[in-house]
Formats: sequence, C-alpha cells, structure tokens
Amino acid sequence: MSGNRRWDRVWRLAWVAWLSLVLIGVPVPAWGQAPKKKETPKKKVAPAAKSPGQKSSKSRSSVKPYDEVITKEAKTQVGLFRVHRIKDQIYYELPPSQIGKDMLWVTQLDATQAGYSYGGMPVTDRVVRWELRGEKVLLRDVKYLIRTSKKGAIEYAVEHTNMLPIIKVFAVKAWGKDKAPVIDVTSLFTSDVKEFSAARMVGGSGLDSSRTFLDAIKVFPTNIETRVEVTYRLGGSSPRTMFGRPSHAPMRDPRQSGVTVRLHHSMVRLPDQPMKGRIHDERVGFFTVGYTDFGDDRFHQVEQVRLITRWRLEKKDPKAAVSEPKKPIVFYVGRGVPEKWKKYVKKGIEMWQPAFEKAGFKNAIIGKYAPDEHEDPNWDPEDARISTIRWLPASIENAFGPHVHDPRSGEILEADIRIYHNVLKLARDWYFVQASPNDKRAQKLPFPDELMGELLAYIVAHEVGHSLGFPHNMKASSAFTIANLRDPEFTKKYGTEASIMDYGRFNYVAQPGDGAALIPKIGPYDYFAVEWGYRQYANDEEEQKGRQTLLDRQAKDRMLLFGHADPSEDPTRQTEDLGSDSIEATRLGLANLDRIVGYLIPATCRKGEDYELLENMYDQLWSQRNRELMHVVAVVGGFEQKNLYYGHADQRYFPIPAARQKAAVAFLAKHAFHAPRKLIDPKITRRLESNGVRHRVLSTQQMILGSLLSSSRIDRMAEHAELVGKDAYTPAALLADVRKAIWSELTKKPVKINLFRRNLQRTHVDRLIAAMKGSASSELPGLARLELQTIQKLVRAARRAGKLDPAVAAHLEQVDSRIHEAFYPATGD
Repeated sequence: MSGNRRWDRVWRLAWVAWLSLVLIGVPVPAWGQAPKKKETPKKKVAPAAKSPGQKSSKSRSSVKPYDEVITKEAKTQVGLFRVHRIKDQIYYELPPSQIGKDMLWVTQLDATQAGYSYGGMPVTDRVVRWELRGEKVLLRDVKYLIRTSKKGAIEYAVEHTNMLPIIKVFAVKAWGKDKAPVIDVTSLFTSDVKEFSAARMVGGSGLDSSRTFLDAIKVFPTNIETRVEVTYRLGGSSPRTMFGRPSHAPMRDPRQSGVTVRLHHSMVRLPDQPMKGRIHDERVGFFTVGYTDFGDDRFHQVEQVRLITRWRLEKKDPKAAVSEPKKPIVFYVGRGVPEKWKKYVKKGIEMWQPAFEKAGFKNAIIGKYAPDEHEDPNWDPEDARISTIRWLPASIENAFGPHVHDPRSGEILEADIRIYHNVLKLARDWYFVQASPNDKRAQKLPFPDELMGELLAYIVAHEVGHSLGFPHNMKASSAFTIANLRDPEFTKKYGTEASIMDYGRFNYVAQPGDGAALIPKIGPYDYFAVEWGYRQYANDEEEQKGRQTLLDRQAKDRMLLFGHADPSEDPTRQTEDLGSDSIEATRLGLANLDRIVGYLIPATCRKGEDYELLENMYDQLWSQRNRELMHVVAVVGGFEQKNLYYGHADQRYFPIPAARQKAAVAFLAKHAFHAPRKLIDPKITRRLESNGVRHRVLSTQQMILGSLLSSSRIDRMAEHAELVGKDAYTPAALLADVRKAIWSELTKKPVKINLFRRNLQRTHVDRLIAAMKGSASSELPGLARLELQTIQKLVRAARRAGKLDPAVAAHLEQVDSRIHEAFYPATGD
C-alpha cells in the first residue's frame, strides 16, 4: 500500500507541473506523446516511385534489381511460393496472395544417429504468417490459444492481448512479378531458430552452422518441404524421445563433439475457410486442440474449449442416409512397404470402412497402392496432400500414427503413419506368448506369412485409428466377460476387446478347444466413436440432439465406455489386459503360459543354431507373466471409474468390493509369492544361464511387493476405510494377509524355507524397513513398524522351536538382525 501512495504522489506532482506549463502558455505535447521537433522548410521534390510496401527514405534502398538477386544460376520451383536455390542459398518469392495467410509449420526428425531419438519423430508444429512491413518481411508465430465468441469490448481486449511474436525478420532483396518480395531464407534453416529446433530432443546445446547444410527443397501447390542436415553441439541434456533409447543403441561417445540429424520442415497453407469445429466431450476419446474462450460467461468464468481432431468428411448427397464423401480419406501404402505385406497394410486401412458406413459415409476411408516412378513420376509422399503408410528400416519394435491438424478447427489435414520394420518381431513375440496355445500355426517359429500378415493388418488398423483422431481407450478391454472371450461366436462378431484402440493385444484368456477369435478388430466402441465424431448433421440443433442420443446409449452399454490408462488405481483401465475379471483372466493366462513351456524348445531351437530365439521367447514368457500378475495387483485398493456425467450416474468412482480385493491377494500369494516351477524348468534354464533364475523370480516379487506396499495405495485404502467403515478392506488387513502369505513356513514344523522364499522374505523385510522411514503424513510407516515387530516375534519363535537347516538358520538370524538394526540403528564412532 505504501508503494501505491508514493506513486500517487509522483503522478500528482507531474500533473501539477504539466498544468502549470499550460497555464503560462508554454507549448506542451499531448499526454503520453513525444514532443514534436521544430520543422524547417524543405525544398519540394517529386516523390520517387516505390513498390508496394516500400517506405520512403533518405537513405538508399538496399533492394536490388530482380536479375541481380535471382540470377541465371537459380533453380526455380513454382508452387505455394516461387522458391529459388542458388548453390546453398534459398530465396522465397512470396506471392502477394499468400502474404498474411496462415501456414502450418511442422518440423520432424527425418533421420538421426543411433541413440539420439528416432527418425520420423515430431519436433514441433505451429501456425506462422508472413507479413510485409516496408522493405522487411516478418515471420510471425500465430497463436490461437485465446479467442472470444462475442463482439464488443471483450473482442477488443482479446485482440490487444494476442500480439503475434516475431520469429524472424528478413530484408527484401528484390521485387518480383506483381511486386512479390524476394527474401533470403537460408538462415531460417541453417541457424538455430528456437521455434523449430530439435536440440533438446537429441541432447544438443546449440546448432553448429559450420556443420549444417541444406539437403533438399520441394515445392508443391499447398506446401513447401525442406530437408536440412543439421549438426548440434553436444553438451545439453540427455536425448528426449517418445519411446526411450533404442534397445541396442550405443551409449553416447564422450569423444563426439556433435550429433548430426536430418530435419524435415513442412510449411502447409491452411484452408481459407476453417472447418466447423466439434466440441470435445471427455466421455468419448478424441485427440483435441484447445483454446480459452473469453466470450462465454454462462458460469461467470473463463471457459476452456477443446475441439476434437477429425478429417473434413462431407456427404456428396447431404439428404442421403449413407453417401459417399465429397473427398474421402485416402491412405497410400508407401513404396517402401515390402511387397508381401502390402495387401495386409491396405486391409488394415480399410478395416475402418464399416464403422464410417454406420456413421453415414460409404467408402469414407480408402487404401491405395502408391504409384511407382513410371506410373506417376510426380507422386511424392512429402506432398502435404498425400497421406501414407511409411515403412522404416529400423530395429525399433513399434509403430505410430500421428497426424497434422489445423489448430483453428481441429481439421486433420494429412497423416503419415510410421511402421518400424521390427514391429513384426513385437507382434510375433506377443502372439506367441499370448495366443499360440490356441493357434497351431504359432507353435513353431517362424510364423507363416499369412499369420504375420493378419497381425500386421491389426497393427495398421490401430495406428490408422490414431490418425483418425482416436487416442487409446484402455477401458475397452474390460467390457467383455471371461465367457465372452471364450465364445467363438461372440469373438467372431466383436473381436477380443470393445475397441481396437485398447492395448488388449491377443486373446490369452481363451483355452485350447474354445475356438475363440484371437486378434482384435474394429469393435463396438469404435463404431460409436466414429459416429459421435464424424456423423454429419443438418444444423446445430440436430447435432446436439444426435450426440445426446449417442451419449444416452453409452450410459446403458458398458462396451461404449471410454477411459485413459490408469495402471495404479483402476483395474478396468489397465494396459495389455483382457476381460472384466482380472483374477480369472490371469488364472487362465498363466495356464496358457505353462502350456507354452511344453513346446518352447522345439518351437525356437534349430540344429546347429544358437539359443538366441529361445532366450528371446523365454524373456517374453516372463514379461507376459509379470503383466498378468500386475493386473491382479491393481484390484487391491482399486476404484473403477465410469466416465459418466450427472444424470447418467450417481457417482464416478466405484470401490472394488473388499471380498474381491482379498481374493486378489490370495491369488498373488499362490501364484506370485511362489516360484513358477514349470517356468524354471532346468531343461530351459541350463541352455540359457547358470545363475539367473532366482533373480527372475525375485524381480517379479519385488515389483509386486513394491506396488502392493506403496504409500499411495495404502493411503487410498485408509481413506476409503475411514469413509465406509467395516465394509472396507483395510490397510492393516492387507499387510497382515501379505505377511501370512510370505511367512507361512514359520507356522509349520519343521520349518523349511527354500531359496526362492528366503529371497522373498528378505525383500519383504527390506520393503517394510524402507516404508517405516517414509513420509510422516502417510499411514504406511506406522503399519510397517507393527508388521516388522510381528515378523520378528515369529522369526524368534521359529528359531527357538527346534533344529533348523543351516541355510534356514542363517536366514532367520539375518532377518532378526536386520529388524533389530532398523529399530535400534548403530550410532557409530
């Protein structure tokens, strides 16, 4: 407040001084204006001719004649702009019609060094606008983050709070035809422009222009594509990637001073008329683009608006129930896709056709084979008008389906799906450990091409779903019951999960003889989501009514629910899971893993070859087992979220019943807290390792204990117990059940504890000791202390009870000592 009074005094003094000058007749400028300089008469001269946008100036213009800038050496391409290349210099000649228009600038990593991100990864995208200002051209960064739907004062306020940042300024070098400014844009690509930089993604600290070169530039009617070989100096943070470091990537060489990558810059003209946006609803999964709307004061607050991303599909015949679109969604099977897989890639694209037909569009999405160089020499996958499925020769076991969209409306403009070659290995490995007991074709490696093609089509369909605007729906796999998943008719109709956008993978629940389908397909939720996002309506009122009808259906049909992943809290929103009953699904899944062990060696081993394939599949068996067991862990302290709104449900979070949580712990006690004897068969392990099985067993148990005894789970259970009382499964009950399961040998005579159980018991004690030292705001430390006291009493009683095997005696003495030291730590010297 004192600061405000001081400024008030300063302003009053300034006002008095200004008023005094006026009263005594001294000329003063208007408030806030600079004083005018006294002008001297000048001789009148005829004004020189100038180009539009040029300023008059005493100084000589730096603009040169066109032919002196764009010389005969220039290689010119005509499209969105006229682009000239003279050796290593790039000039843009901007048609006046394109100045001031919105362009979408997308930067991607086209190629990298091993260990420094991946080729095809997105770097950034933003809307830019070219602006002529005298003899300068400005490149502005256009923001659509704040808007208003109302006119008047708020419109003025938003406009004056939405200044467009200037990314870079270019001097006009010459004036071209129709007074088009010619600018040298070389530095835009060969210097480190922060807005387009990939330095952070590859761990670089800045661009080295001496090791950076223009690679290629292509000009199309609606876009300009530029590739640059860029070297970043090393010294920044570790590379940031979507998928982490490649599994076989080398470590960063400390002697290496820089990392060289190829950047791909794409500048695409946005539509003059933005597509009408469709408001997002979190009950239906779509990727979105958002902004803040200052015009809606329904609740007297600023509204955060999100529009779904979707393609612009419009019926040729708006009155027809089902019509072909004016412009279908076309994906080309890229030239790099191996010949034998092309038909399966096309099949994966067109798997979505029935869902769009249900939404009113026939042949809405089409797969085409890319023409070869002789059929169409001008066809280019880098053309922004072309969407492709690209095949990347990389060891990465993945694929991804990004898209480029208009941030003004959410309209998807183009998509290039990347399929890494080694995704075939991922599909093979998972199908082997999840579905091979039910498919004799998969009980011997390698798989037949027909089977691999089916798996590839599923992968492509999933990635196409992302490029249609759909995120993962991890709720979908829990929509089917165990009986559904074992039913051949049901799975033939609906597949193995309610949405192909889930991570349900392959049907590990089905048992030999069931005859159930094993591979996901476009499911009930996918039909629902396509209709919700893409159905065309005659007007806003009809759209609102139609979408509400769909949401009413969703509230009554579990197969239409949506949910993002939540591996810690909600057992119905897990990744890699199947079925509405995690415990029974895992029981059946583990039975299938035991079956696989029976033919693992003949399936993977060949005379005269090493055991690499056996080791790979053995690792995959352990990974699958761990995934399934963790689905059961999620039941404990879990809450199911049903993403429904007021009027459709009286609550959103539904606690898992106490009896079911207790059953989950009992299941883990039987299957996780004991070594899987079939899986540690010496016939397998002696071919792979002499000293590693115990670590595999313990690693699983450590993971499960760490999750069960996490403070977040314990505190969530404690809060629920406080609210509902005796009906809850309490943290104390959980810890007691875990203790009884892990230390059951101490209640028997004689006390016999095998190696695997000794390892588990020591881990349990260590976990409790660590928990005892945890946050004072959590319930866990106090409960852990009581558990340790109980375990110590049991251990001491067992040591007194009778003669023990030396290994067991040493183990119990060590446990007793660890607990004692935890309670009474030595102070040291």
